[in-house]
Amino acid sequence: MPWWVYALLSAGFAALTAVLAKVGVEGIPSTLATAIRTVVILVFAWSISLARGEHHALPAISRKTLLFLVLSGVATGLSWLAYFRALQLGPASRVAPLDKLSLPLTLLLAFLLLHEPLTWRMGVGVTLMAVGALLTLK
Repeated sequence: MPWWVYALLSAGFAALTAVLAKVGVEGIPSTLATAIRTVVILVFAWSISLARGEHHALPAISRKTLLFLVLSGVATGLSWLAYFRALQLGPASRVAPLDKLSLPLTLLLAFLLLHEPLTWRMGVGVTLMAVGALLTLK
């Protein structure tokens, strides 16, 4: 499948995640909810990796790659902790759009750090999405 199919699947599952997590976080601490979710993801991801034989690539992972994966994991963990707390405190219909403000930040960081191109069409599209996310606040 092309990359964009996976991206659309990711968006669909992310939408489902927000709704399921909103119900799941009721009545328990948000950090515990995040911990439970993380264990499920850990088992799920390792099961798929082992089933596909990808674990054989572990010895070939460079220190740089490992460092950046660890840093990415820390950022993901912090994001999830904040997301679950936000879901506990606010409506999913408002939390999810604000969470998607990661899009303009991602494009900016990709432009500055990875030197990925940023076209005027991308800029306009992301600006419209950001404005839309902010309009959900009221």
